[in-house]
Formats: sequence, C-alpha cells, structure tokens
Amino acid sequence: MKKTYALAGLVALLIVGACVVFGGVSDAHLALIHPPVAADVVMAMTMVLPGLPQPKLRGILSVRAEGAPGDVKAAIEAVNKAFETFKSTHAEKEKEISKRFDDVVTTDKLERVNSSVGDLQKAIDDINAKIVAAQLGAGSEEVKDREYTDAFRAHFRKGEVQASLNKGADDEGGYLAPVEWDRTIVDKLVEISPMRQIAQVQTISGAGFKKLFNLRGTGSGWVGETAARPETATPEFGPLTFTPGELYANPAATQQMLDDAEINLEQWLASEVETEFAYQEGVAFVSGNGTNKPNGFLTYVTGAANAAAHPLGAIALKTAASATAIVTDELIDLVYMLPQVMQQNARFATNRNALGTVRKLKDGDGNYIWQPSFQIGQPSQLLGYPVTEMAAMPNIAASAVPIAFGDFRRGYLVIDRTGVRVLRDPYSNKPYVMFYTTKRVGGGVQDPQAIKALKMAAT
Repeated sequence: MKKTYALAGLVALLIVGACVVFGGVSDAHLALIHPPVAADVVMAMTMVLPGLPQPKLRGILSVRAEGAPGDVKAAIEAVNKAFETFKSTHAEKEKEISKRFDDVVTTDKLERVNSSVGDLQKAIDDINAKIVAAQLGAGSEEVKDREYTDAFRAHFRKGEVQASLNKGADDEGGYLAPVEWDRTIVDKLVEISPMRQIAQVQTISGAGFKKLFNLRGTGSGWVGETAARPETATPEFGPLTFTPGELYANPAATQQMLDDAEINLEQWLASEVETEFAYQEGVAFVSGNGTNKPNGFLTYVTGAANAAAHPLGAIALKTAASATAIVTDELIDLVYMLPQVMQQNARFATNRNALGTVRKLKDGDGNYIWQPSFQIGQPSQLLGYPVTEMAAMPNIAASAVPIAFGDFRRGYLVIDRTGVRVLRDPYSNKPYVMFYTTKRVGGGVQDPQAIKALKMAAT
C-alpha cells in the first residue's frame, strides 16, 4: 500500500512538473503565490528526470523594470491579481474587527500582501519612468561637437589634454562633459527621480533664473461709447529667483577598466552618479532648505519656512482630524481644494508607507479608492487621479505632511544649469582614478496655487 501511494505521488509530481517544464504556469498563480512549491516541483523534476531540458517558470517570481512589453503585461496582470488577494484579505480582517476579534495571522497576511502589491506596482512605475525617459531622449543622439567629444573621451581614459579640450576648461579645474554625456546623465535621472518625471524642467546657462509673477491690480471698469476713460492702476509684478546649488559625486575606476575599448564611458559615468544624484535631488525637491540646494515644495506650505517667500502666497493645507489616521473624506476634500482648471493634470504624491495605509480606504459605496495600473504607461490611481511615489515624503505622524495633490508640472520648477563638470584625479587614491563630477541643480515652487497638501493633526 505504501509503495502504491509513493508511486501515485511520484506520477502526480511528474505530471505537474511536466506542465511547468513544457507548458509553464499560464495563470502565474503557482510562481506568484507559492514560489516554494514551484521551486520544489522544479527540483524534483531535475532529480527524477535529469535528461529533461532546464525548466522555465512562467509566472511573476520577480518583475524587472527593463522588461519587454510581454513582461509589462504580465506585471500588470500580477499586480491586479495581488490586489484582488489584498481586497479579500482586508475584507476578512474587517469581519474580524467587527466581531472584536484580532487574528495576528490575518494581520500578518494582510501586511505581506499589501507590501507585495506595493512592490509590483513600483516595478510597473519604474517601467513607465523608463518609457518617459526614452520619449524625452528620442531623437537626441546627435553628437554636437565631435572634435571636443573625442578629446574629452581621450582625457577621460588616459588623462591626455589636447588643444581642442581647452574650449571646455572650467575655472575651478576639470572640463565640461560633452553635451551628449550631460544628456545621458539627465535621462538617467528622469528614470529614477520622481519629481523630474512630473515637474517642469528648465535648462539655463547662467547663474540663476528669475521669474516674474503678475500680482494683478490692473484697474478696469464699464464705460459708455463716448464716455471718458479715466487712468487705471497699473499691474504689479513680484519677482522670484531660482538659484541652483552644486551636486557632486566622486566615482572611481581602475585604469585597466578605462583602457577597455568596449566600455561605454558616458553610460558608465551616468550609472555611477545617477543613484547619488537622484537621492540628493529627491530629498531636496521635497524638503530642501534652499541653502546650496533646491527649495523643497513642502517648505512652501502654510506655516513652513518659505510660506511667505512666494509672491502668490503659500501652499494651502487640509488638516486631518487625527495625528495617525487618514479617512477618505479628507482626501476628497484635498482634491476639491484644487481649482478645477488645474485638476486635469493633477496627481497625488506620497511615500510607500502612507500609500499602504491609503490603499485600505473605501468610498461610501464600499469601493477601494486606490486602484492598480491596468495598462502600460498608466500609474496606479487614487480617487481617479495618478499616484507618484516619492520616498522623501514624510510618513504619517503628528504634524507631518504625508500627502500632496496638484499639478506639479505647473506648480514646481526644476532648474538644470547646462554642463556637467568632471575633474580627473589619478593621484589621490592610487591605483584608482577618481572622477569628481559636479552638476548645478536648483528648484522651487513656481505656482503655490497648483499644489495642496494634507497635514496630520498635532495630537
């Protein structure tokens, strides 16, 4: 009898394994929800039938942002399936709470599923960001100054200083990277910097950028056809200056790597500095104090450091009733605080922790107000508006401002000063060659009326 059960189990295992090897798991359920089971089946198959080809699991074990269109479709299917699991688990939890019973197992499951939904949605958002970056960089492969680009590349590899390199010499040492190198770095930043994806970006060549704001005040009135036209008041203008700060990174390479002709130097430099630049920018665009860095948009909210700095006033706040919880009505109020003319391109901005809390909220009809992506290029939505995840946004806590809503392209301005300066240093850290790389970046709110924010209660 034991032999019969063992043989039956082996046959069943072979059948399931064959499906995995030759047919895959079409609904991604085995690989997504039960990865240990899938792994055990594959291992058993390779042990029992070593002559079979290497199995390939069809399912979402992980999602890569650089995937092909088919991978994107699978990722979207996966996040929607995970969200259905989240909704059913959340409904189960609500039943427990209504019965005044709290099962820690259900709570743990809910948090794990909630986290999985966030991970899958983040992968899709990364893909969408790459699409945006590719669109911005489309048609920009032309090399503007071949002679200088070749001279800069020779200096980058060997330290050579050719005569044609002098046109890019910088007063503080080093040389300006060719335009296409600068472009490559900016394109990389667009991929991983949320604010660059949604804000207006202005490139300048001078020390700063000044913008004038019409404060109205022009007189007007009704007159008859032949009545005299009295002189009216003249409009007033309020200036605001955006001054860039200097962002730096100091990547290192071995001379052997630089001698390798197959290494794409501009891609290498971009990949080395992108993470550090994007991290520093991400924090500064949200909460920077303006000292050698951008002014973060949260510094312009009512009561913050820059509340009186803008000629058009401060970013208006909606204050939550609780210091630790958010309800649906407060988010609806936040939406309706924004003028209708600015709502067409509006979106929410928040971090992952706050988004995980908001994901559990429902409207008056019992529908979840957060929805995952349903197609390529579309982000998740909250109350029907896109959501941008910003790691630098505060968590939900007393007096914090964890959620913003508005048209960020109209509301926030990123200033890029043309030129990335690179100082080659083969001496300070032998045997490595250091590349002290700097870029000047600024930013600030250009229209506080286009952004609103939710502030938690003090207690």
